[in-house]
Amino acid sequence: MPSHSLAWPSMNTKLVFSLLFAASLSAVAGLASAQSTSAPSGATAAVRDTMAQRMQACVMCHGQEGRATSTGYFPRIAGKPEGYLFNQLKNFREGRRRNQAMRHLTQHMSDDFLRDIARYFSALDLPYPPAPAHGLSAWQQQTAEQLVFKGVPERQIPACASCHGSSMAGRLPAMPGLLTLPADYLIGQLGAWRTGLRAAAAPDCMADIAKRLTNQEVSAVARWLSAQSLPTGTKPETVSAQPLPVDCGSGTE
Repeated sequence: MPSHSLAWPSMNTKLVFSLLFAASLSAVAGLASAQSTSAPSGATAAVRDTMAQRMQACVMCHGQEGRATSTGYFPRIAGKPEGYLFNQLKNFREGRRRNQAMRHLTQHMSDDFLRDIARYFSALDLPYPPAPAHGLSAWQQQTAEQLVFKGVPERQIPACASCHGSSMAGRLPAMPGLLTLPADYLIGQLGAWRTGLRAAAAPDCMADIAKRLTNQEVSAVARWLSAQSLPTGTKPETVSAQPLPVDCGSGTE
């Protein structure tokens, strides 16, 4: 079985800011070029003040329109539930999730603007990428499917689908979809919950659940989730009257 670290891969923050700075320079250069070719001499071309324009810093890491990147470090944010995205932005701003680049970007943003960001990305209805092959053994695949659809009740591990939706595409108002996310990202997040590097507002049910999983289970379920496809148009499930299997408060993962 491949060996995976259960800690979130350390990100070179200087590299991230260098990329953002380079992107800013590129944008300025592009604007200057547009001004020189389309604007009258001495005039300044107007830049449309849209959310898409404001979110250019986000898509530098999270991919075009928040579709995710192929590196395994940055997850898809397009189409995630608004409540989930808002909660995560607050968690980064307030230090419950640790990422220096995200903390720097959000530290001076108001709740209202964080909500605007969450609403923008949640409304993007974009195709999901094709899933890679998981390469799991028969035992690993059986273990993953057990965890996803049935859980392990005797160890107080609920089925993933009982919170994240029967199709694992998320559940409103604040449970994210997990399918097609990079396996390394999923392993990193479960590892971060287990080690305390990631947290949510109490009660933090995912931290409790993650600590009950073995390293082998984390690897198997992450690789299985990353290899499942989602049909075009798949949406998070609507709010259900069925209670969550564990006390997760308002579902603030």
